[in-house]
Amino acid sequence: MNTLIIEDEQIAAQNLQRLIAEVEPELKVIDTLQSVEDTIEYFSQPVSVDLIFMDIHLADGIAFHIFDKATINSPIIFTTAYDQYALEAFKAGGMDYLLKPISADDLRRAVEKVQRYVNPQKPIDPAMVATMLDIMQPRKYKSYFLIPVRDKLIPLKVNDIAYIYVVEKVTHIVTFDNQTHVIDKPLDAIISQLDPTNFFRANRQYIISHQAVKDISIWPLSKLHITLTVPTPEKIIISRARTSEFKNWYTT
Repeated sequence: MNTLIIEDEQIAAQNLQRLIAEVEPELKVIDTLQSVEDTIEYFSQPVSVDLIFMDIHLADGIAFHIFDKATINSPIIFTTAYDQYALEAFKAGGMDYLLKPISADDLRRAVEKVQRYVNPQKPIDPAMVATMLDIMQPRKYKSYFLIPVRDKLIPLKVNDIAYIYVVEKVTHIVTFDNQTHVIDKPLDAIISQLDPTNFFRANRQYIISHQAVKDISIWPLSKLHITLTVPTPEKIIISRARTSEFKNWYTT
């Protein structure tokens, strides 16, 4: 199957291509695109694509904008780090919706679903149906964290969190009253437990609260510098590749 990857982060695209080669070697990746504009131009002429892996947050905007100007008849598997777009993805005709980091089992199930679509004689996998039903259920996010302090566990309200950062592999939670707490969890685990409408993974070191953003400065090379209402130990920089994602998050 001729396969197209639409992904603005080069490392993520390479990892996906490597995973595809390991799990589904019959898929042939014929091209990789990085933006809404590139994709619209790509499909402005006849192309032979059997399957598309499409990231939702691209370099110049949300992938759903592609369908406003391009007609795509190929099956699409959406990929994203966030789960709030599941319903919109299926409305756009997506065959599946994979949350990053993508596992081999999730990839295999998604490709099998597309193959059943192409070849309806293949039986439906009950595990796949259960997975899809689970995705469609409203996600529950944490309201509190329990912070260990000596021989106690102190409840910390999520709404009180201004930002979370990592320094020397230690995770710190900073509240709006500028109190700092240490928690034994990596940022990857924490961000998956927070409502993505309220919290954003700014970079490898920081998760920030929507309510904590004080101002946004444009830096050289189209980067953004985020200033919070609470002091931070270092500058919070949004890379050029993620500025559109940040703007969409902040203005939604």
